[in-house]
Amino acid sequence: MPRKEIITRKTKETDIELELNLDGSGKSDIATPVPFLNHVLESFARHGNFDLRITANGDINVDPHHLIEDIGICLGLAISACLKNKEGITRFGHIILPMDEVEISISLDLGGRAYLRYNVEMLNEKIENMSTDLVEDFFRALVNSSPANLHINKNVGINSHHIIEAIFKAFGIALKNATRLSGSTSIPSTKGVI
Repeated sequence: MPRKEIITRKTKETDIELELNLDGSGKSDIATPVPFLNHVLESFARHGNFDLRITANGDINVDPHHLIEDIGICLGLAISACLKNKEGITRFGHIILPMDEVEISISLDLGGRAYLRYNVEMLNEKIENMSTDLVEDFFRALVNSSPANLHINKNVGINSHHIIEAIFKAFGIALKNATRLSGSTSIPSTKGVI
């Protein structure tokens, strides 16, 4: 049975519908008013081999912050809902990913504790209409709503576009590895629950 979920979130600031299939084929249909976010979310889906559909609007006339953060919340909730009690998953995923002059390291634990270590500096403050600091806000919202433990480190790199794209690709691969079914029917924790 596919691990698939639809999450909706409607506030005074945002209106989001997100559908995630962890057992997909890398198809995506992303429609937000933030083109660069669409691009990196498509990269996440492709490299994670997830099917991802997002329709989202928000008060970007103020700033894209609310929309980007709320999409992170929805994606975290969808990951958690797809995994239910996390029975049979690998739980951990990590990768060191190069992209041109950039190298990104990501370590992920789906063990039920929310924590983000974001060790990334960028030279550019914006890419199109998206502030580069919103990447950290996106992932903080995601780990808090999943909950997950996520470490993102920029080892080297100067091009902000490449850095952000590499982060989303690497996160997709790390999540694919962590959600992979191990063949066991047990929950991957000495506590017996996550």
